[in-house]
Amino acid sequence: MHQTELGGPEVLRLTELPRPVPRVGEVLVAVHAAGLNPTDFKHRARRIFLPPPPLTLGWDVSGTVVETGPGVTLFQPGDEVFGMLPYPHGAGSHAEYVTGPARAFAAKPAGIDHVHAAALPLAALTTWQALAETAGLREGQRVLIHAAAGGVGHLAVQIAKERGAHVTGTASAPKHDFLRELGADACIDHRTEDFTDTGERYDVVLDALGGETATRSVDVLRPGGVLVSLVPGAEDTPAAAEKARVRAIVMIVEHDQAGMRAIADLVERGRLRAHVSGTFPLAEGARAHELGETGRTTGKLVLTVR
Repeated sequence: MHQTELGGPEVLRLTELPRPVPRVGEVLVAVHAAGLNPTDFKHRARRIFLPPPPLTLGWDVSGTVVETGPGVTLFQPGDEVFGMLPYPHGAGSHAEYVTGPARAFAAKPAGIDHVHAAALPLAALTTWQALAETAGLREGQRVLIHAAAGGVGHLAVQIAKERGAHVTGTASAPKHDFLRELGADACIDHRTEDFTDTGERYDVVLDALGGETATRSVDVLRPGGVLVSLVPGAEDTPAAAEKARVRAIVMIVEHDQAGMRAIADLVERGRLRAHVSGTFPLAEGARAHELGETGRTTGKLVLTVR
């Protein structure tokens, strides 16, 4: 799916482009499926990190190695891999073929198909880097996950439980059963309940909403706690965090083979699974963007290519 201008989903077009050639340290992957993430919708509509169009979006990919560039020793043609292209400047997975650094990929877990593998990389890496590495979440701690039924959130619930934490998630009431199936210990209906009024105090908050939610999340952290936001908070968030004696961190995901291997291990041990709420052929990418932008999707949307 290619675009020559910024705008709504209608700017996405199925376009024939030359097949990319892997450079030093890269692999050429035949894309079987590619996940969608909110960052795709945002970059389609406006300039954030990427250069102006023309461009092809997409960071999540699962597929088969077709060719290796000079110096690549980890993979060979025929290997099934999944991974996240370097964020943000490595976009391009919403296509039949894509190139990327060999070490942005890991072997696809044999027990899942390409659709479910493609739903994992960006969201799962974000969660892993936020909870395991940035916050250092450990057994016995309490974590609050905002938007817990979303792409990042539903994986965060599972990873937090795997690390032995007590997990509370915010989501609309109809999604609470889904969260409990994933392992959530408590649920808060963000439509009718104020998460700051529960009396709970947390060691870690994972915030995918930003703005005032980030500032208000400071109030529910214990002294020494950590707020990890995936989007910037309000201007007063840093001051509020300093006053409360907690850390407030804004994190951007990075491609990371060690992280991908950790995710693959969780999948293979049955401790992590992506919930795919919808699939769309590549040619219907615009329709997938329309649905994703509603913000009501549970889990992930995936484009199918092969």
